[in-house]
Amino acid sequence: MHIEIVKEYYGRVLRGSSDLKTMACCTPDNMPVRIKTLLSNIHDEVLAKYYGCGLVVPELLHGRRVLDLGCGSGRDVYALAQLVGPAGEVVGVDMTPEQLETARTHVGWHMEKFRHSKTNVRFLQGFIEDLPSLGLEPESFDAIVSNCVVNLSIDKPAVLQGVFDLLKPGGEFYFADVYADRRLTEAVRNNPVVYGECLGGALYWADFLAMAKEAGFKDPRLVTSRSLEITDPDVAATVGAANFYSATYRLFKIAELEGACEDYGQAVIYKGGISDAPHAVVLDSHHVIEQGRIFPVCGNTWQMLRQSRYAPYFDFIGDFSTHYGVFPGCGTPFPFSDRLTDVTAIGACC
Repeated sequence: MHIEIVKEYYGRVLRGSSDLKTMACCTPDNMPVRIKTLLSNIHDEVLAKYYGCGLVVPELLHGRRVLDLGCGSGRDVYALAQLVGPAGEVVGVDMTPEQLETARTHVGWHMEKFRHSKTNVRFLQGFIEDLPSLGLEPESFDAIVSNCVVNLSIDKPAVLQGVFDLLKPGGEFYFADVYADRRLTEAVRNNPVVYGECLGGALYWADFLAMAKEAGFKDPRLVTSRSLEITDPDVAATVGAANFYSATYRLFKIAELEGACEDYGQAVIYKGGISDAPHAVVLDSHHVIEQGRIFPVCGNTWQMLRQSRYAPYFDFIGDFSTHYGVFPGCGTPFPFSDRLTDVTAIGACC
């Protein structure tokens, strides 16, 4: 039933983002200048049919291969296509024919706009719960992104497992989605409007963390979060006292990660060189790593940087020869902030 709700809602009911009844599937206006620059090069029709809730543009994508789950009309695909460049590729997957028609119609327009001599995007129709059926090579993507789509899935564990299998070792799932502060009732989950507005399928955040770890992503990292205000009175009455949050997570595919942030006396130094991070790298909401500064980290953070595309930009101090217990300040009972981002902590782990 939920698949048909989504197809109907995003294919026929919604004609543009202005038709949404809540702000759950909308990205905040205060986005970085670099993102605004990318979006300024995207066709108006593609932008008008955008229904995301966050920003899914991590650093260091030039020449990389990226997959966008639930790409819709292609806004994020075309934004990422500018970053991967002609040497990279962005593949978009969506199940809604009407959305894909918009995305495919403007491929040529965007390639000309980007001054690419060859097409570096393609769009596939299919279900994100069944990624193996799309014929994509396992462990062939450097990054997989998704913008307010996983909550719409009828089988979220299958999505996470499919993502894990498609990522290269050291790759990451970088995605924005909607979460709830509790498990939702069946009446809320099955309400067509609430579900289509990205609320009915929202996971209780603790259940999401358990699912991610079960799929192999041992240490999910929260990047940004913001609370969602439910302004439509009918939707508010249906969801009751439940609170919802838009949050961006990054999940690294690294076998050596542990289930907790352990202290081995390690540190890293950001050497600089990342164009989008001239002064500091924001790994997640608790790791703002300033250039040139010795930055103590737990073993998991050390591995995330050492075994990913970030490695050339860091010096690594220490090894795993001595264990000092749990990393100081690790853990939080409730992860989300009412602010768009919370990146003030220095040296804190997860």
